[in-house]
Amino acid sequence: MVLNFVINVVVDYIMTNATLISVIGPTAIGKTALSIKLAQHFNTEILSADSRQFYKDMQIGTAAPTRSELDAAKHHFIHHKSVDETYTVGDFEKEAISKATALFKTRKVVIMVGGSGLYVDAVTKGLDDFPEVDSNIRSQLNATLESDGLTALQDQLRALDPKSYETIAIDNPHRVIRALEVSIGSGKPYSSFLSKNNKQRDFKTISIGLMAERTIIYDRINTRVDFMMEAGLLDEVKQLYSKKHLNALNTVGYKELFKYLDGEWSLEFAVSEIKKNTRRFAKRQLTWFKKNQETFWFDYNTNSEVIIAKIESLLK
Repeated sequence: MVLNFVINVVVDYIMTNATLISVIGPTAIGKTALSIKLAQHFNTEILSADSRQFYKDMQIGTAAPTRSELDAAKHHFIHHKSVDETYTVGDFEKEAISKATALFKTRKVVIMVGGSGLYVDAVTKGLDDFPEVDSNIRSQLNATLESDGLTALQDQLRALDPKSYETIAIDNPHRVIRALEVSIGSGKPYSSFLSKNNKQRDFKTISIGLMAERTIIYDRINTRVDFMMEAGLLDEVKQLYSKKHLNALNTVGYKELFKYLDGEWSLEFAVSEIKKNTRRFAKRQLTWFKKNQETFWFDYNTNSEVIIAKIESLLK
């Protein structure tokens, strides 16, 4: 009985002082490398909040951690789903909180890394409560998508909710339709429902952001895309061609090469579109992440020891 009491006291103490270190920033900025160094320093594990890296079928095009990087620190939520499976941000919130809670039983610090702002916020703040809307609205929007294309929906969203147009994954029809159905059904912008009431978590969060000049970010993106092509991205896309209708594959790096395989674009143009759309994605990432005024931002070239020292001071 005494032993159980001591164990409970220790667990309560750890949970009271539990800290999630969230590493954020635009794509290709170096988040993975920093998160591994943090995990090694704090002797802990990493939760991935990159919604594209969940899928084991999509390794090259999502710039998922390499085998050596996965071996350097234990990762969770990497390649644990198939593109055939439906996996929502709500599913991720529940599973990530459960995993973090389990890890905090023996660790004071857990690392989370990812560039998917909605998924990061789902863990740190909880999902927002949206009003119920008429299902017919989604049916009508899907019909518009089929008849007039995604551009028509994007233009509609820009008129109804400019803020969401600038921050959500505007090239993802699912996200655009969701924002539109809430805006239309409620008569209020989708963005007005975001971050109204943060959920209480049993841990505190320290947000660490990596930044660089826009030209540097864009150069790093272009270099990464070239590397992906050299690493066999086209072959990966060919293997997934029969599943191109799935929502998981309606993403940058895959949809452009599907157009090449369909004979609509040349390979050179498809690659240039991947680079362009990834740059646009990085811009939206920064817009989303800069909403959090409590983030501690560092230049991407900052020595990890400097960042670790800052975190250590915050933990104290």
